[in-house]
Amino acid sequence: MENITSQEAIKRSIQTEKNAMDFYRIGAKHMKNSDARKTFELLAKEERDHAAEFYAIYPGDDIPDFDAFIATEPETEVDWLSDLNKKLMDDFNDRQAMELAMEKELLLEEHLRKMAERFDDADVKAVFMKNVESTHNHYLLIESEYARLMGMVHETDIDTFVRE
Repeated sequence: MENITSQEAIKRSIQTEKNAMDFYRIGAKHMKNSDARKTFELLAKEERDHAAEFYAIYPGDDIPDFDAFIATEPETEVDWLSDLNKKLMDDFNDRQAMELAMEKELLLEEHLRKMAERFDDADVKAVFMKNVESTHNHYLLIESEYARLMGMVHETDIDTFVRE
């Protein structure tokens, strides 16, 4: 892993969370299933909140206004959005978008965990670890909605099926 300062890691994390927010906002606009759309809309809001958490500990002064930064146009060449754009050019469907989202959340969780391990600053480490947990919960939420959308047995119904 490249050697970067905590300031650069935090700045990149702000951008990554914005990219994830844009991914979910754009994806939600194309969802056909209203529950899947609501899931992506919720995740977009939470990704914005994650970016704000990183922004709150960012020691740099090159991102002077968080709201202005968040409102900038999406960077379509980044992983999150370039992969989504490929799906949109093909035959976009809710299932594919959710599969892509689960893949992205797993990768992000792993990345955030590695970043947390790199820094000794307790405040920086805490923000990264909080986002590791939240990112894992995003994966679980998407996985649950995916199972529901695909007509799979939901984890809350497993006891019922096991007993029958």
